[in-house]
Amino acid sequence: MSSVAQTEPKRLSRVGKRPIVVPKGVTINVGANGHVDLQGPKGKLAFDAPPTVTLKKDGDKLFLESSAAGRDAARMQGLARALLASRVKGVAEGFERSLELVGTGYRCEVKGTVVTLSLGFSHPTSVQLPPGVSGNVPPDSKGTMLVLTSADKAALGQIAASIRDLRPPEPYGGKGIRYRGEQIRRKAGKAAKGKTK
Repeated sequence: MSSVAQTEPKRLSRVGKRPIVVPKGVTINVGANGHVDLQGPKGKLAFDAPPTVTLKKDGDKLFLESSAAGRDAARMQGLARALLASRVKGVAEGFERSLELVGTGYRCEVKGTVVTLSLGFSHPTSVQLPPGVSGNVPPDSKGTMLVLTSADKAALGQIAASIRDLRPPEPYGGKGIRYRGEQIRRKAGKAAKGKTK
């Protein structure tokens, strides 16, 4: 089994072999051991490639190659390219996640890096935003929408999910915190079921 795995030809990922085009205004430094520093209009990020993946910069393009054997070469090459491309886009354009607060009296406000939410509990709930993530409340939303922005897609998604978990949308009245555009599967309550009989 092991001898077969060792002689299996190295495969390339269809996604991983495509070069990453570096936008204008973004500076990328490729260091030793696959360490990459990225800086752009939206912030600074770093990336460490897997040990079997090597990076090469040619002009405004980044190329990734994998030295792993067999199918692992394509897997690691594709994974590394996806993660690095996400960071390049993050420092160039940034990412945004919007949360909607649905419910009577549900409101939020942002002071510095602290988000304070009124979610029907006996006391307001405060959430500390991680470094690199900023939040704001659009004036026309009257405190019912929270917009989070960051160059780091993973950190943005994690804090957005944590805030949503404070009061997930319930299926009967639809109250809670939801992502903008999220479709909530509604259920009929006991009163609605009684009327159908």
